Amino acid sequence: MQIRQKIQSEREPTIALINIVFLMLVFFMIAGTLAPPLDREIKLVSTADLEGVAPPDTLVIHKDGRLSYRGADVADAGAHIAALPDEAREALRVVPDRDLPARELVKIGNTLRAAGAKRVILVSERALK
Repeated sequence: MQIRQKIQSEREPTIALINIVFLMLVFFMIAGTLAPPLDREIKLVSTADLEGVAPPDTLVIHKDGRLSYRGADVADAGAHIAALPDEAREALRVVPDRDLPARELVKIGNTLRAAGAKRVILVSERALK
């Protein structure tokens, strides 16, 4: 009788641990789908050893220099900044296409800064090495 009670008490922590791991798995599966996806035609810039978080609201710069925000085309970088609330101008996240020429990226970045963006943060792909 004592042996049976001892065996049952030893199994309970394992089942509780399995339940917790399962609940965490379900939570992360659901939480991972909340951010809106980027345009499928965008290829992100590769970098290594940088920490970052995928932002939900970014200004996307396509390889031909076209701008989009939340899937809608943006006519001008300066007009985009003017339409943003003040707190969004503090740190503007930009996702450039990998094939975008560097000159064009710098030009757009300077336009954003001149229009009132305090910081322009480039979002890139993290290298898996």
